[in-house]
Amino acid sequence: MLLEMRSICKDYPQGKDVVHILKNISLEIDDGDYLAIMGPSGSGKTTLMNIIGCLDTPTSGTYVLAGEDVSSASDDRLADIRNQMIGFVFQSFYLLPKLTALDNVALPLLYANVPRRERRERAAEALASVGLEDRMDFYPNQLSGGQCQRVAIARAMIAKPRILLADEPVASLDPVTGRQILCLLRDIQRQRGVSILMNSHNLDLSLEFSTHIVGMNRGRVVFDGAPGDVTEAVLRDIYGEAAAV
Repeated sequence: MLLEMRSICKDYPQGKDVVHILKNISLEIDDGDYLAIMGPSGSGKTTLMNIIGCLDTPTSGTYVLAGEDVSSASDDRLADIRNQMIGFVFQSFYLLPKLTALDNVALPLLYANVPRRERRERAAEALASVGLEDRMDFYPNQLSGGQCQRVAIARAMIAKPRILLADEPVASLDPVTGRQILCLLRDIQRQRGVSILMNSHNLDLSLEFSTHIVGMNRGRVVFDGAPGDVTEAVLRDIYGEAAAV
């Protein structure tokens, strides 16, 4: 098992009140899972992903990642875990505009003090693996949205993480390009054994590409199972009465 969460809660103070964002989340994810976290806006998906990605810590509960209890780890330890185990892909790419595709991908290795020649060799290999060997010297404003997302995926994978967190990775892309990106993520998951955790509002693509679905509503997990087990009743639990298969 890659990670295990037990009774995870996350609260935020709001004036004199406390807002309960996550409510007793329990979750297990295996190595090589392709997990889609589904739910309406405000359901707690992003907060859950931030805790999984060690960007935040729970108010209570236990989070064991690769055998280590990280529920109350120090900021320095969480930073080490992020650098060593987790890659991040976001909707907005977050590429540095004044760096080429090659240098954007190599950036995490710079922070890890990897020598320049090795950084560039590994970055070139990573870009080739996502089909951009002919775009290495291009700047972000010279690339399409799909190409920018491929650069972001190469950057996320360059440190060989065990988990790739993708927060709405195709929301800003057209449907054809979005499908291509999800196919690329599926290839990475199958060929490298990387676990992929994806937040998505796209129901059809989530059901098509994932191996594991978690449905959330109002801070709770209301479904945890296989895509084939998602029924109209399950969708109503996740999205309300307006949901339909």
